[in-house]
Amino acid sequence: MSLRILTWLYRKLGSFYPAAFMTVELQSAFVVTAGTVALLSLYYDASADEFFQVLAVALALTAFAVGYTMVRTYRRLRPVQRWIAGARGPGDTARAWSAAVGLPFDLLRRDLPWALGLTVIPACAAAVALLSLPWTSFFPFLIGAGVAVGYATILHYLAIEAGMRPVLVDLNREVTPRESKPETLPLRVRLMAALPLINIITGLVVVALTSDGGEAAQIGVDVLVAVAVAAMISLELTILLSKSILRPIADLQRATEAVREGRYDVTVPVISGDELGELAASFNQMLAGLRERERLREAFGTYLDKDVAEYILSERFVKEGIELEVSILFCDVKDFTRFAANATATEVVTRLNELFETVVPVVARHGGHVDKFEGDGLLAVFGAPEPYEDHADRAVRAAIEMAARVNHGDGERFRIGVGVNTGRVVAGSIGGAGRLNFSVIGDPVNVAARTEHATRKIGDDVLITAATAERLRDPIPLEERPGIVLKGLDEPVTLYAPQVPDVAELAPGAGHAETIGARLPGELGARPDRTSTLPGR
Repeated sequence: MSLRILTWLYRKLGSFYPAAFMTVELQSAFVVTAGTVALLSLYYDASADEFFQVLAVALALTAFAVGYTMVRTYRRLRPVQRWIAGARGPGDTARAWSAAVGLPFDLLRRDLPWALGLTVIPACAAAVALLSLPWTSFFPFLIGAGVAVGYATILHYLAIEAGMRPVLVDLNREVTPRESKPETLPLRVRLMAALPLINIITGLVVVALTSDGGEAAQIGVDVLVAVAVAAMISLELTILLSKSILRPIADLQRATEAVREGRYDVTVPVISGDELGELAASFNQMLAGLRERERLREAFGTYLDKDVAEYILSERFVKEGIELEVSILFCDVKDFTRFAANATATEVVTRLNELFETVVPVVARHGGHVDKFEGDGLLAVFGAPEPYEDHADRAVRAAIEMAARVNHGDGERFRIGVGVNTGRVVAGSIGGAGRLNFSVIGDPVNVAARTEHATRKIGDDVLITAATAERLRDPIPLEERPGIVLKGLDEPVTLYAPQVPDVAELAPGAGHAETIGARLPGELGARPDRTSTLPGR
């Protein structure tokens, strides 16, 4: 039956389709039984009545075995039927997928012994009794019937695989990654079993039709001859055919596993011009595209903050921009102009990179992201795109650690000033002509830069605005600096200077704010959970 017809039936029958298909498919067992009895009847001299008596017994036993198998199969199909009926949770989907994929092998493993026990053995014994044959005739009959059962088993397996395909296509639209691989019959075994069995069945039919018949013992001889011929002639061809199919598939499997592990430097050898060769060539073209995409991703991650990159690529990203409250940290090198005038270009770049190698990880550890580098300065944002209720605490903790590591460390040639301000800004993509930059804009950004500039006049390493101080959730010792005039503001403002410890007071190699905070004033290590969300998140 074609896939188009099966798909049409699946759409029409819905959750009844799996049971209906299996019911119809299992009826083929009656055809196999009748054909086997007819084939074996050529080997003994019996009347029509005796033939129909044997056939009736064999069909009755087959009916019992089919009924028993159907009951067992319906139980296995329940997860699939529930899923089709609407149970689409992750667990339901995974169970339905496993049941549908594993159904053919389940029948092969669990029902083949029952078929032999309930049908073949009693039917052969009944044939010997009804035909008044010697008891030794039982074994040739069993051998011939066993070949037929093997052929029917492979036939059932392939037919059920085809019948479950419409269901599996539907399942794969929602299927979750499987945690365990269902048992199936490997492709190698299918090829190695199906082709020789076809030759053996064909040989038996040809011998039976072209000979004058004979006694039951002749069946065993014919089976042995057919097996020998199949082994000598068709087995080698079967092995070569299997290798020609399985080796390209194995190459594809190895390449796929490499891609899954994140390695894109592999290729699949194209060793033929057939469909498998075209598939290998297409896979290589896909790998080339993945390598290019990986290079772009690495460049994207190098020139853009990782959190920002993930936010831009997520469904939460709003191109038009959003308004929210954040804390802005501005860091700048003091007396940088004098240093740059007396240093080579290479030395300037090297020293700046060393500085940023120190301060950028500090920003990341405290949950902020670097918005931009401005020459010898750095602008960092806390609270966007990852929203934190304690963004002010995070910004101040980062400012203190940055100043401690740079200004109070050993051998540092640069000194920095850090300013922190809190307020509402607009976060979004700024730019044009196809070039955009995710940034925050608003007056709080300017105030943060001017607060940093005030560190040069006052002499403090870190200054924060009153807006930031008011939003601190943890107690941090602050010294008030009133009456500070900031560029662009008409009235003097009050700034606050947190205590900056010596770098020796920081936990060596601290990688988490909790460890750093244990050595900073005011229990700065506390990091409350994120509780707010960005609009549209």
